[in-house]
Amino acid sequence: QVQLVESGGGLVQAGGSLRLSCAASGRTSSGSAMGWFRQAPGKEREFVATIAWSGVNTNYADSVKGRFTISRDNAKNTVYLQMNTLKPEDTAVYFCARGLWSTPSRRISDYNYWGQGTQVTVSS
Repeated sequence: QVQLVESGGGLVQAGGSLRLSCAASGRTSSGSAMGWFRQAPGKEREFVATIAWSGVNTNYADSVKGRFTISRDNAKNTVYLQMNTLKPEDTAVYFCARGLWSTPSRRISDYNYWGQGTQVTVSS
């Protein structure tokens, strides 16, 4: 089993920044891409960002491109999501997930372990 624990969420004003962290523990293994997803009240879970195992390849949702940056530290089994210029529409519960493959993916079905989520609230 792999456990993923997100942290770093909170309440921030529009235009502000937050940095989310996702720490993996348990039977962690090398080679997996990681992703961040989010779910707003009454909406489906949506893709935010993903990063390859190597850390070289990344991919972002159009809605966050240029504002969010995903990174990882494999030595610490941790993935980060730096969120800048936050908007009220970024308000959601943010989840990290471990991919089935080493290459990044936008598809929820390509992820087999999920964290419990961390709330991000952006006030206008």
